[in-house]
Amino acid sequence: MFSEFARAIVEKLSNVNLTTLGLLLLTALGSAVIAYWRTAEHKSLRDFFDFAFPQEVILHPSARADAMFWITKRAMMPFLLIPAGVTFVVAVGYGTREAIGWLLNIHATLPGGPAGSVTIVIFTATMLVAYDISYYLYHVAQHRFPFLWELHKVHHSAEVMVGITKDRVHPLDDLMNRMWDGVIPGICFGIWSLIALDPVEVAIFGINVYVIRNILMMDFVRHTHLKISFGPLNNIILCPHWHQVHHSIDPRHYDKNFGLLFSFWDRLFGTQFVPEPDEDLKFGLVDRDVRDYQSLFGLYILPLKKMARHVMRLFHRRPNVVAQPQDSSPS
Repeated sequence: MFSEFARAIVEKLSNVNLTTLGLLLLTALGSAVIAYWRTAEHKSLRDFFDFAFPQEVILHPSARADAMFWITKRAMMPFLLIPAGVTFVVAVGYGTREAIGWLLNIHATLPGGPAGSVTIVIFTATMLVAYDISYYLYHVAQHRFPFLWELHKVHHSAEVMVGITKDRVHPLDDLMNRMWDGVIPGICFGIWSLIALDPVEVAIFGINVYVIRNILMMDFVRHTHLKISFGPLNNIILCPHWHQVHHSIDPRHYDKNFGLLFSFWDRLFGTQFVPEPDEDLKFGLVDRDVRDYQSLFGLYILPLKKMARHVMRLFHRRPNVVAQPQDSSPS
């Protein structure tokens, strides 16, 4: 039963179609046009391309590192990350469904017919909220715990933002995030699959809930130089400019705007920073070895070496902690 449950969802979510790609590219192009029209005094097609693709950004070593990382990661990881990410959600969802069914003595099979449009919309909304609070909590942990920060530094090491910077995430970090994503969204999904939803109905008009989330949060655009704001909607949806603050090296911006899609988590937990509408930001790390992260070795191997050092320090400290109560010498 579980294998069928999982297979149906993996097949559904692994099928990224042309409609999905078109919507993502259209969002990026539309954002560039809006940002250019709002700021440019003398408008021309050549000037627009210079604005949308500035040479100092496109030719920056960090942009080249992004391109190399994106290509190699795409070649190596899709067979691991996509199925694994979905499987964690499905595993927790299936376990939740079976546990609740056992506790409440519910033995009904999945609904035979398709869910109605209202059910699908409410399901999508609750899953978006579940994914978002899950991501917020993990993202805060990435900044709080040195072990996780060594991996997350890969993402923050980008000194310019070129869209595909959104995928500048270490594969191990990606995998751990997807494992964590299986908890809260998995429980939410399990409840829905028990009461109202066939598990293959995780798409609206052929677009899966992951892509809907990415379109709404403009993940590609928020990892560019385009200062896009949503006006009054900023109080609900985290706009690209507010997320760009999270990548800033200005001390005022440290550990701010952790949210993924919704901005109210940051407001609720006191981690929100509202930038000036045209505030310029400088991206990257303040670490002395920031340049080491502009190569494939620095993006793939260096974080693992630094994580290993944290583990070794942890084990080296343990004997001292055990021996300390037996030591009668003054501290």
